[in-house]
Amino acid sequence: MKKEMSRNEAREKIEEFFNQKDFKPEEVKKIKRLAMKHRIRLREERKKFCKRCLAQLRGKTRVAKVYKSVECEKCGFLNKFRN
Repeated sequence: MKKEMSRNEAREKIEEFFNQKDFKPEEVKKIKRLAMKHRIRLREERKKFCKRCLAQLRGKTRVAKVYKSVECEKCGFLNKFRN
């Protein structure tokens, strides 16, 4: 039987994951599920991966007055974030 993880342990695992240089979409999916289970907000870490394909977010960046938009180089989705 699996040992239940506490909220602090889950938060540490999430921080440790996003300190990595590279990560895969499958790993992001697991981390998001862990955060939702323990009601932990990802806040600034959400800007590190694409909302559609969960790949590491790289690509064209545009900055407007209200929001910053980043186009994913893998799927082409336009991710928008407030400034």
